[in-house]
Amino acid sequence: MKKLLQLRIHGRVQRVSYRANARNKALQLGVQGFVQNMPDGSVCAEVEGTTDLLDQFVAWCRQGPSLARVDRVEIQEAPLQDYTTFEIRYPTY
Repeated sequence: MKKLLQLRIHGRVQRVSYRANARNKALQLGVQGFVQNMPDGSVCAEVEGTTDLLDQFVAWCRQGPSLARVDRVEIQEAPLQDYTTFEIRYPTY
């Protein structure tokens, strides 16, 4: 069964290619949604997929790319948005 998770990743996660690597992992797994930098220095993501695929994506998010330092990942389930791709979003702050 498909579900959507909202993630907030805290730590040294900006300017370390976190979003690009998260997108690559999402494409590899076949999950949909987006990833975006936030003004407070965190990264947020919304990801849709099966429980097994989401578990794998979250496990990757807890590690991140080699230059990142992930302190914590907040996870919340939300209503499906029926995303068809996985993209990097660029905030307008």
